[in-house]
Amino acid sequence: MISKSYANLLDLANGNFPAMEEPRRKVFPRTMTVAGVLSEIDDDQARSVSSDALSAVTADRLIVVANQLPLKASRVTDEKTGELSWDFKWDESSLYWHIKDGLPDEMEVIYVGSLKAEIDPSEQDDVSQMLLEKFKCVPAFLPPSILDKYYHGFCKQYLWPLFHYRLPFSVENGGRFDRGLWEAYVSANKIFAQKVIEVINPDDDYVWIHDYHLMVLPTFLRRHFNRLRMGFFLHSPFPSSEIYRTVPVREEILKALLNADLVGFHTFDYARHFLSCCSRMLGLEYQSKRGYIGLEYYGRTIGVKIMPSGIHMGQMESVLKDSCKQSKVRELEQEYAGKMVLLGVDDMDTFKGVNLKVLAMEQMLKSHRSLLGHAVLVQILNPARGKGRDVAEIEAEIRSSSERINQELGTPGYTPIVLIDKPLSLSEKAAYYTISEAAIVTAIRDGMNLTPYEYVVCRQGISGSDASNSPQKSMLVVSEFVGCSPSLSGAIRVNPWDVDASAEAMYEAISISDFEKQMRHEKHYKYVSTHDVAYWARSFFQDLERTCVDHFRSRCWGIGLSFGFRVVALDPMFRKLTSDVIMDAYERAQNRAILLDYDGTVMPQSSIDKRPSAEVISIINRLCSDPKNTVFVVSGRGKEDLAKWFAPCERLGIAAEHGYFMRYDF
Repeated sequence: MISKSYANLLDLANGNFPAMEEPRRKVFPRTMTVAGVLSEIDDDQARSVSSDALSAVTADRLIVVANQLPLKASRVTDEKTGELSWDFKWDESSLYWHIKDGLPDEMEVIYVGSLKAEIDPSEQDDVSQMLLEKFKCVPAFLPPSILDKYYHGFCKQYLWPLFHYRLPFSVENGGRFDRGLWEAYVSANKIFAQKVIEVINPDDDYVWIHDYHLMVLPTFLRRHFNRLRMGFFLHSPFPSSEIYRTVPVREEILKALLNADLVGFHTFDYARHFLSCCSRMLGLEYQSKRGYIGLEYYGRTIGVKIMPSGIHMGQMESVLKDSCKQSKVRELEQEYAGKMVLLGVDDMDTFKGVNLKVLAMEQMLKSHRSLLGHAVLVQILNPARGKGRDVAEIEAEIRSSSERINQELGTPGYTPIVLIDKPLSLSEKAAYYTISEAAIVTAIRDGMNLTPYEYVVCRQGISGSDASNSPQKSMLVVSEFVGCSPSLSGAIRVNPWDVDASAEAMYEAISISDFEKQMRHEKHYKYVSTHDVAYWARSFFQDLERTCVDHFRSRCWGIGLSFGFRVVALDPMFRKLTSDVIMDAYERAQNRAILLDYDGTVMPQSSIDKRPSAEVISIINRLCSDPKNTVFVVSGRGKEDLAKWFAPCERLGIAAEHGYFMRYDF
């Protein structure tokens, strides 16, 4: 079967615009209860997304697509039968699970993504059915041959470092572009697209795609549904055009993102880099109107959203009330009695700058000897998300530096740097936040980083309690290369590469007056508590609704092949200008103005000899000989060349150098 995009391409090439009436398509149920693919579904009972008719289902629904589902999976044994089975529960630490808190209560949310656990192929159908019915989750099972190349290969070894400004100058310094890894990335995105197609009702559903793992997914979905309401949010940095232009598939990724209706970023810098890439590589210009940024792309306006994400306030407050957390706080207060604790909570990652933080701590203690025996850096190292030699090398450096500093500056009963490399629950981390004088974030590049937000909320305490009503204090030292930095105006911003400046910032954070700490804390808490994950989700979804408000009023056609596919949107009153219409109007007109562009119209762009041929001169003379015609050649070329070339033409007007010089004699 020829796809709709190919058919439209042929129609447009022949000048035959397809009628607004589309083939009837079966309405998908709100959630499918059996496995299936699009080609197996009947095409005879409902309007497609291009139809003006109302869908049989009226309630809007949001499909959230991410690399991983917000679920935790564990293998359990049935006590009666002894058989193994899978047990799933919500991952409350997942940002995606909390998106629903910012949506209307009546809106249904479906999640599409992969599972962290490896499910045997014989169990996948049962697991899919159970997750759909119980959690409204649709798992995408990636074959092992694709998964490793897609996630650990293209995503983690190539895209992730490059988006964090590290170029693969050598084989040892990160992974270079590999066509096989790119093909696996595309294949994985196709699998995600198929899972979305299985459950989507394109007339009513919104789709929200997340992060760099799925940047080409919008193209695959747009191929099937021209008017699908679709947003994309990038949770990592978007690099400057000088970095991004090194990507061999740079245009493919940009064009895929432009198949979304709204593209979101955490900071203005990330959005500015994206717009700059679109301008330099695709020739697109953006417009800003009443606070909204839009890119015009083949008749469609793609919105650009700038909104940093936040934390889930309800989850944090429930953690603060946890008895385990409170007992852990008492334990830590005894352990660090008389000490000033500076806290770092970071993934074991090459971009988190933990090694620079350790060196800054050493410099602070050497520069301010009075802090020896009192100041302690507690560094919590979350398990690494990626793998490779780079991670192992940075971990070895952190441990080596910490051991050296502890041996040099430590004393019995005093350890300047405490590394905690075991997994900690959110309750345990909250206890460390609560007893710390300052939180230190020295990442050399990070998309967002919510550690400062969690720290501020934990220092505030439980909302409504006597402790939270009394003045609280906290201090933040934050790298200027972190996405949350612009939002925290009271933080001490540092260049993490400048170890001396970072050391002085850490000293300032613990030595500043209590009143100043309280003022900064109050400012931060007010922002963090009001700009939570629900606020972020609600703001993005409202902008997505606004961007898509005219979707069903325009006439849309999908054209192009592969990643050159795009949707052309035209006004409903648009009609193709045919040769017959032009000739009829020409014959009836009593006065005609004919403006001929020179390069590209009168003469082909590919022509080596730019002088007009005898045939061109003859045609122009015939046009000029008609007294009803006023003919001008318009060009950016110089007046001397044009006057010389068209000297044989009588009654011809010339506009040279884009109209700066005019010649006419009628």
